Amino acid sequence: MQIPEIDLKAYEYTLPEEKIAKFPLSRRDSSKLLHYRNGQISHLNFSNLPELLPAETLLVYNDTKVIPARLIFQRETGARIEIFLLQPLAPTTVIPEIMLAKHPVIWETMIGNAKKWKDNEVLKGQIPFQSGTITLQAKLIDRETRKVEFSWDNADLAFVDVVEASGEVPLPPYLNRKPIEEDKSRYQTVYSEKEGAVAAPTAGLHFTPEIFQQLKSKGIKEAQVTLHVSAGTFQPIKATQVTEHPMHSEQIHVNRETVEKILLNLGNVVTVGTTSVRTLESLYWYGVKLIEGKGEELKIQKLFPYENRDGLPSPQKSFEAILALMEEKGFQTIMGSTEIFIFPGYKFKIVKGLITNFHQPGSTLILLIATILGDEWKRVYTEALTNNYRFLSYGDSSLLWID
Repeated sequence: MQIPEIDLKAYEYTLPEEKIAKFPLSRRDSSKLLHYRNGQISHLNFSNLPELLPAETLLVYNDTKVIPARLIFQRETGARIEIFLLQPLAPTTVIPEIMLAKHPVIWETMIGNAKKWKDNEVLKGQIPFQSGTITLQAKLIDRETRKVEFSWDNADLAFVDVVEASGEVPLPPYLNRKPIEEDKSRYQTVYSEKEGAVAAPTAGLHFTPEIFQQLKSKGIKEAQVTLHVSAGTFQPIKATQVTEHPMHSEQIHVNRETVEKILLNLGNVVTVGTTSVRTLESLYWYGVKLIEGKGEELKIQKLFPYENRDGLPSPQKSFEAILALMEEKGFQTIMGSTEIFIFPGYKFKIVKGLITNFHQPGSTLILLIATILGDEWKRVYTEALTNNYRFLSYGDSSLLWID
């Protein structure tokens, strides 16, 4: 297909500061829920969700777990250096593996106050841990690429243990506040499991065990995917031509059971959050790559869906190709990455409905919402603002159906 020209100004709206939810509600499922289907908008509570989903729904959510990715060090001079973990580089780039490493690791980072940190200078931090302390060291090994090596003095501890003990919750920059104790649990879904995200899949923050029990009682099926959300999700679009925006690459992991469930439930898939949308749509295009003989690596580049091609395989054929590869290779999980860019003009292949929060103006995520709703996104967001919905990560929710 021909890549459409996108005028970013058409996807801006005015978001007053007071509409941004700076803190979570006392109860996860007490948030508002805007329901949009066939042009109709209704205002409900998140606790009404089980009533809105058909019994044949397959609900797919992202089970990534946020790590305390903001590490604070102090030089002997007193200068404060803040290191934000972005992407693992060595000894592996696979997030689950590097989180379990018990020896030095190297990450690509963002560094606050970097001018005060000398090349190859080792920063040290004393971290209280159980009955003693850990010494965590950070060495700047490449200023230009912001590579930092981390090491610690307890060989029994994995990197994830050290980070959990020393790091701060990486709240989104637009909250403009320091994390508090409550954020450790509330900026995390109740089903978070796989450590590695530096931002929460926030659509899932509304779910409670009680909601899941109601969904189960109705017969609604569930499946999990893992997409480790990167800091790039907050990166504003600055490119004059929107399609030139450098979409962030994020690691995805999907098990065989989930692939099988999607294949059996095509036409009834509802996702929790934009990260789950990006994962499932990327899986479709991975199946296309396999069918087209373009290699077995799961790596979806941002504009791959928009390449000109004669005809496309059905979602069933695509997922059958993935399962055939998993069977041939003996894979129980497929791992890879995606930087898929979903903007108006894209046609959804797998997802039929989306549970999501309200997103920043002029962002890649508002483009995804506009892909679902068309120009109706403006009416939906105006309704939400008029009815005092709370916006962004700790804000209220919506259920949007793809016609």
